[in-house]
Amino acid sequence: MFWKCSSFEFDVRLPLVMGILNMTPDSFSDGGNFLKPNEALTHAFKMLEEGARIIDVGGESTRPGASPVTPEEEWARIATVVETLAREGVCVSVDTRHAEVAAKAVAAGASIVNDVSGFRDPAMRALAAAGDFGCVVMHMPGTPQTMADQAQYTDVVNEVRDYLAQAAAALEVEGVDRSRICVDPGPGFGKTPKQTIELVRNFQEFRHLGYPVMAALSRKSYIGYAYHIDDPLARDEASAQEALMAAELGATVIRTHNVAATMEALKGLRPYVVLGLGANVALVADPGEEDEGKIAQINHAIQQLCLLPDSQIIDIAPFYGSEAAYYNDQPNFVNTVALLRTGLPPKELLPCLHAIENSLGRVREIENGPRTLDLDIVDYQMYVVDTSELTLPHPRAVERDFVVKPLQDILPGHVLADGTAIDGVSEAERLGRAWRLERGGN
Repeated sequence: MFWKCSSFEFDVRLPLVMGILNMTPDSFSDGGNFLKPNEALTHAFKMLEEGARIIDVGGESTRPGASPVTPEEEWARIATVVETLAREGVCVSVDTRHAEVAAKAVAAGASIVNDVSGFRDPAMRALAAAGDFGCVVMHMPGTPQTMADQAQYTDVVNEVRDYLAQAAAALEVEGVDRSRICVDPGPGFGKTPKQTIELVRNFQEFRHLGYPVMAALSRKSYIGYAYHIDDPLARDEASAQEALMAAELGATVIRTHNVAATMEALKGLRPYVVLGLGANVALVADPGEEDEGKIAQINHAIQQLCLLPDSQIIDIAPFYGSEAAYYNDQPNFVNTVALLRTGLPPKELLPCLHAIENSLGRVREIENGPRTLDLDIVDYQMYVVDTSELTLPHPRAVERDFVVKPLQDILPGHVLADGTAIDGVSEAERLGRAWRLERGGN
C-alpha cells in the first residue's frame, strides 16, 4: 500500500513518523514554544534528523475548549515555515480545518492537508478534488469548542470506523483518488479517556477500511489517565510505547511530538505474518455439523497460536466455506486468515505450525488432499525466499479464492513481500471458490 501526497509517495507497509510542529500560543503541551519562525524551523530540522519523514505544521490549537483564530491569523503564524520547509524539499503537512489556510499552504508547497474536521467543509473537499495532496481525514464530533460534550457512543469503534468510511467515500465521490487518503480515528477528540483506550486498542478495525491509518496519540490525555502521568511533557515514553502498539495493530502514520523516542520504540516492531487456516475433515459424528466441527478445529489452532513465544494474533478474518482446489475428490473446506505479529523467524515458525497441525491429526498421504487442519504461511513481512523447505510469499496465494477473500477483509489492497498484489488475479480465474459463512467469524 502506498500513500500518495503530491510529489511524495510513501510505502506504508512500514510505519512512517510525522513530527508535530505547533506554532501556537495555546497548544496543550507545547504552546508558545515555537512561535518564531527561526525557532520552529530549528525544531523541524531536528525532527527530520531524528527520523521524521513529514512535518505537520499547525497554527491553531484544537485542544478541547481552545479559542478559534481567524484564517488570516492562522496563516500568518505558519506561512514562513511552510514555505521554507517546502522549498527545502520537505514533505510538509498543514494541520488546519480552514479551506482558505489549506489553499495557501498547498500553493506554498505543502503536500498534505491534515483536517481535524474530516473534510466536512465542501470547500475543503473541492480543494482536495482540484489538487494532488495527501488528505488526512480525522474523526471529531462538533468543533474543538463543543466536542467534549459529544462523547456519547453506543459502540465507539464501530461508529468512528463508519464515520471515517463515509467521510473518505465523500472525498472519493468528489474525485479524490483513494491512494491519497489517510484516516485518523481522532483519539481524544470528543472521546473520554476510556473511549479512547477502546479505540486505540482496536486500530486493526480501521485498517479494514483499506486506507493508511494515522496514530495521533502523542501526549494525549488518555495516556495521562492510563499511566497516571499528569504532566503532558512527561508522557513521551508512554506515548512512544502506545505508538508501537498502534503500529503492531496496523497504524502506518505515527504523529508525534518526540520523534527520537518514537523512533527508538518502533525498533521493537515485530514483522507481520499472514497465515492461512483451513480444514475439511471434521472430528464430529453428525454430518449436519461438519462446518461447526471444522470451525472448532480452526479455533483450537488459533488458541495454540496464542501460545507461541514472542507472538500475538492481531486480527482474524471471518470464516469462509470453499470448494476443494487441485485435488477435487474431497469435501468442502472452511477457511480463514489470521494476522500475526511475531519475533520468530520463518524457519522457526514453520515447525511450530506443523506441530499444531499434527496435534489435530493432520495426515499427509495425498498432496492437497483431505486434512483436519492446514496452516500455511501466506506472507512474511519483507521476507522473500525460495528453498525446498520454504517458499515465501506462498507461490499459490493469489490464485486461491479461499485465501484472497478473507485476506481482503482484514488487509484490503495488501501487497505481498515480493510486490505482488493479493487481488492481482480476477475472481473468475481463482481456484477454490469461497463464500462467507453466515455464522462464525470474530
